[in-house]
Amino acid sequence: MSARPLLRVGIAGLGRLGARHAQALAWGARGCELVAACSPVETEREFARTQCGVERLHAELEPMLADPDIDAVVLVTPTSLHATQAIAALRAGKHVFVEKPLALNVEDCAAVLEVAAQHPRQVAMVGFVRRFDPHYQAAQRAIAAGEIGRPFIVNSQTCDLNDPEGFFVRFAPTSGGIFMDVSIHDIDLARWMLGSPRARRVFASGTNALHPALAECGDVDNGLAMIEFDGGARAVLYASRTMAHGHETSTEIIGTAGKLQVGEHAARDRIVRSDAHGVRHAVLKDFYERFESAFQAEMAAFVSACRGEQALPLALADALEATRIGLALTTSFREGRLVELD
Repeated sequence: MSARPLLRVGIAGLGRLGARHAQALAWGARGCELVAACSPVETEREFARTQCGVERLHAELEPMLADPDIDAVVLVTPTSLHATQAIAALRAGKHVFVEKPLALNVEDCAAVLEVAAQHPRQVAMVGFVRRFDPHYQAAQRAIAAGEIGRPFIVNSQTCDLNDPEGFFVRFAPTSGGIFMDVSIHDIDLARWMLGSPRARRVFASGTNALHPALAECGDVDNGLAMIEFDGGARAVLYASRTMAHGHETSTEIIGTAGKLQVGEHAARDRIVRSDAHGVRHAVLKDFYERFESAFQAEMAAFVSACRGEQALPLALADALEATRIGLALTTSFREGRLVELD
């Protein structure tokens, strides 16, 4: 039996996360080869050439999509471009991986789902990386096995180390806001842990603790949210960009017969130091350090699905629902009211 051919991948977007994806595809992911890269930034194209061994370099996406030697594209581009680029990739006959969120409005998400349905042989996947973290996977399996009874509360937070240089302040006008950019992971995670219920209503609030410039585009550096789901389950979310100590992602799932906690205390390792300064442990620097193995597993799952080896573990409809909830939370925050969802 002959081996399956390598999946030939092109990547668009080589910023801080795109560069990580490119390196993983070039040097770490099995069953594929990174053959092309696209970025309007010359230094990013040079990065792809020198650090990832890519020779087919493009300043625009269209020539890369027109290349018949490319089987799949990975989109790590600005969020405002995700939907149109994903649709273009599908229509060009490519499998497509797109970073979260799928779009900044429900209509664009629905348009991607419609085009994907017209191309059933092509894989279309959104990057909700926490679904590929082994610890969250173990928690979800435990819940599915009934170990904590019926889950009804999820408390989840995503907290980033404060960046005094203000990268995310410059990014804020196109990010969709803290609930779409940060809490979108917790939204999807909560639905996954609770059995994918539909949201009924939401409320959100927030404040600018360190970066008042965010107010100019209706955003905050710390946000709080509550989601009510069909069936009575609830999710309480916290997002922060101002942590003093490091990155801290953690989740608590409460059920009728117990609870699970994932990622408490942001520990980098299992070493606890005790000395004249106190008792402490090293902390995680950023989201990529916390989820590096999950990012690799996520891309491996995409490549495997494209090669016909296994089905995707999540659907585009999950991305649409996360966007629907994230947008409602943004509206709730900006208008200061409870938002009912259809």
